[in-house]
Amino acid sequence: MAAVRVRQHVNPLAQRYQKAISTLDWEKVYTQPYQPLHLDIGCARGRFLLNMAKIEPEWNFLGLEIREPLVVEANHLSTDLGLTNLHYLFCNVNKSLQPLLSVLPPGILQRVTIQFPDPWFKTRHAKRRIVQPELVAELAHYLAVGGVVFLQSDIEFLAIEMRNLFAENPAFQKLSAEEWLTENPLPVATERETATQNKGEPVYRALFIKREVTTSS
Repeated sequence: MAAVRVRQHVNPLAQRYQKAISTLDWEKVYTQPYQPLHLDIGCARGRFLLNMAKIEPEWNFLGLEIREPLVVEANHLSTDLGLTNLHYLFCNVNKSLQPLLSVLPPGILQRVTIQFPDPWFKTRHAKRRIVQPELVAELAHYLAVGGVVFLQSDIEFLAIEMRNLFAENPAFQKLSAEEWLTENPLPVATERETATQNKGEPVYRALFIKREVTTSS
C-alpha cells in the first residue's frame, strides 16, 4: 500500500475538530476486550503500535490521531495483518478522551504513550499542543493505579512542559530521579525516535506511574 500523503500540521482548534467522537463498543473493537489497554495519543501512521501489538498479544492497543487519512491507512494495514488487539481512531484527543475512556471497564487502561507530538513552537499556539492540564487530569482519573505514562520528544522545551504538567498532578509520580531517561523502557522505538538517534541528537524521555491519591477527611 502506497503511503498516504497528509498535512504535517493540523490545527486542533479548527471548527471541524471540535466535535467529540461517539463512545466505542469495546467488545466489538477487540477480540479480547478485557485485556489491559495501551493508549497511544498522536499515533501518526501507527507503526509503533502495530509492532507493539505483534509482540504483546496479551495487550490491546488503541491509537488516537487527528489526521483521518492516516487512521484509515493504519486500520487497513492492521486488518490485512489480522491483528485483533489493535485499533486506530480519528479524533481530536482534547475533545474526545473523556467520552472515550468513560465507557472503559475499570482498571483496563494501564499504559499511555505520548511521543514526539507537534511542538507548536509559537507561544500563541500553546493551546494547540496535545498535553494540556485537562488531558493530564482525564488520564489521572481513568488510568489504573500502577499504570504508566511514557513521554518523549526531541524538542527540549516541549518535553519539559509535558513532564512538568504531569509532575504537577498529584496522581502521577515520576519514576526516575534522573532528569531524563537515557533509554526507552518499551521494546519498540518510533520512527522519529530512531531517526533522531541516528543523527546523534538527544531524545528527552520521562516515565510516570499512577499512584493512589488519598484525600484527607
